[in-house]
Amino acid sequence: MSKDQGMGTIQLSAAMLISGTIGAFVLASGQSATNSVFFRCLIGGLVLLAYILVKNIHKKANLNKENLPLIIIIGFSIVINWVSLFKSYEYIPIGLSTTVYHAQPFLVFFGGALFLNAPLSRPRLTYILIGFIGLCLVIDPSEHFSWDSNYLLGCSLALIAAFFYALATIATKKLNNVPPHVIALSQLVIGLILLAPLANFSALPDKSSQWAALLVLGIVHSAAMYILIYSAYQKLEAAQIAVLNYLYPLAAVGVDYFYFGITLSTTQLIGGFLILACGLFGMLNLNPLNLLVKARNPS
Repeated sequence: MSKDQGMGTIQLSAAMLISGTIGAFVLASGQSATNSVFFRCLIGGLVLLAYILVKNIHKKANLNKENLPLIIIIGFSIVINWVSLFKSYEYIPIGLSTTVYHAQPFLVFFGGALFLNAPLSRPRLTYILIGFIGLCLVIDPSEHFSWDSNYLLGCSLALIAAFFYALATIATKKLNNVPPHVIALSQLVIGLILLAPLANFSALPDKSSQWAALLVLGIVHSAAMYILIYSAYQKLEAAQIAVLNYLYPLAAVGVDYFYFGITLSTTQLIGGFLILACGLFGMLNLNPLNLLVKARNPS
């Protein structure tokens, strides 16, 4: 591993571990999902704008008539993604929500095949099927069968978040010559515009700890995290990025356990493992038959 790859690994690992703690700070802020996302966009946007201006990144942006509609679609999708994911934390544990949310690689595979003419290989179809089984195990319908329950509502919100994240990912692949930092800033700006009329400014935090949580959401979980992620992406290969991204749900499950004292059932842990493993192998497009052959014949 080169020095650049080593630094990239550290940066992306830090970013994913930070991502895993976002739910705890959303809950600590005492704000609604809409308010939390609004202040995330406001604070994070200001910090990220300053970074972009200092680094002159904005001069490299090609905001032409082809890119602008895509940027708007991406911004709308990410804002709905954030609000849905944050709202899901009100109904189900953070670790469970994040695990369900990581069904999004499968949505990206299908979306890429439908809209980008990306090949959908047999191994990926196999992993999608197994991953869906894992999702059913995580939701655990044998114990939570009422569609009116908070449990299924939380899982549904996490899946909605995954859908809109996948939509934003697919749209991003069609952008040309727009620096990722500028794409991130556009998402925060669009979030501000969309949520300003919806935010409840009569229910702002009344404790300094809640304001501190919002500041951390904006500065650390938005601006700093984006900077770490996109700096790392420039140094790492796709396979390395795919592996490190799975630190996010593991960190979220850890936060649930150590901070909230919540654990997943054995069935849910098995389902979560299937989702994460199949999502990872699907990203890497590994053939399960080849893996078995290599395991039996290591030489």
